[in-house]
Amino acid sequence: MKITFWSDFNCPYSYIGIKRLTDALNELNLDFELNMKPFELYPTMFDEPTNSMTTEYVIKYGISPQEAKEKISEVERIALDDGINMNYADMQITSSRNAHRLIKHVQNRHPEVLTDLIFKIFESNFTKNQKIADIDVLTGIAEQVGLSESEIRDMLSGESYNFEVQIDEEDAIVMGVDAIPLYILAYNEEQLTIPGAYEKIDFKIALEDMISGKLASKTFL
Repeated sequence: MKITFWSDFNCPYSYIGIKRLTDALNELNLDFELNMKPFELYPTMFDEPTNSMTTEYVIKYGISPQEAKEKISEVERIALDDGINMNYADMQITSSRNAHRLIKHVQNRHPEVLTDLIFKIFESNFTKNQKIADIDVLTGIAEQVGLSESEIRDMLSGESYNFEVQIDEEDAIVMGVDAIPLYILAYNEEQLTIPGAYEKIDFKIALEDMISGKLASKTFL
């Protein structure tokens, strides 16, 4: 099964969604290929953090700091239910552009470690609260999945894949992608678009319908 999805490493529901989807795929013993597309939630964010997550919520939603903390805690509780130990409150929000460039490189050169790399970048940001804009951090993550330190550092130190990321993001606008995560699942002649981080059981039902050929009669997604 091929899965094309728009996501961002600064989006908690992108992390939760891909965890639920891949868990569903693994529980059904389905082989899958991921094709991650960039969608930067904070396209003008710097490589160093500027605001706390609480402040970002206050600005984004026009709510009080206490309300922001409650919303952030709720996201952490949801993540924990899916086996993710998320420390969203202390996340250092930095640009995700370098992380998306790294994903592009690995998709082209080392697809066999792509899934592992995606999860390790999410973990780095949301659990370890590392700065994912930092080349040293990303290089270290790449080494954890068996990639060459010099190869990744050289790539990230230049402008490689910057243009490709930009083109993907412009294509997303043309396609009408205005929220993430968004998944397009393809299996044989069947294709299904799923907007949002559906529950694992709903992903499983959709996947089972796809492989059984019953998808056409379903309308719940």
